[in-house]
Amino acid sequence: MSDRQQVSIYSGEEEVLSAVVELRAAGFRILEVFAPYAVHGLERAAGLRRSRIGLITVTAATIGSLAFYFFQDWVAAISWPVNIGGKPYSSAPAWIPVVFETGVLAAGLATVLALFVRSRLYPGKRARLIDPRVTDDRFAVVLEIPDSGFDVERAREICARHGAESVEETAVPESGKKPRKPHVSSLEVWR
Repeated sequence: MSDRQQVSIYSGEEEVLSAVVELRAAGFRILEVFAPYAVHGLERAAGLRRSRIGLITVTAATIGSLAFYFFQDWVAAISWPVNIGGKPYSSAPAWIPVVFETGVLAAGLATVLALFVRSRLYPGKRARLIDPRVTDDRFAVVLEIPDSGFDVERAREICARHGAESVEETAVPESGKKPRKPHVSSLEVWR
């Protein structure tokens, strides 16, 4: 991966959506799209595959439910069998509410943990924004600039045609260090 990227800032969701579609069609690699709110269709336009978080959630719920079911069965029938009112030792219908709640708990915890791991969120991590306005009212598209074969002018022209407010070339910050300042080559595109 190169140590340079191109960042273009947009003011509306229609502009960023059409720019992403055309940039992908032209063969540019989109690293990230920042938006202040969810934009319908942006994931598909950017080429993101479907999330696998549902698979993690269902797997954790199944494992949690089965583990607690067998734990209750082991306690009631093997480890500490107590005859209460002539009921059988292994009385599964009485355990269904607890098994369900344990499955929900396991699913919730695994989903949150998977989110933190996948997003690389950990205590003390400092946020690095491409542009502070992306949390308010602007959208940003980040393109990877490979070491060779990147047509800077064509990328700028596509971004400008779709209403980019600014197009800048920046350096990718190294992990654990503060981001470097943008390169001198910066182009402001006005409508």
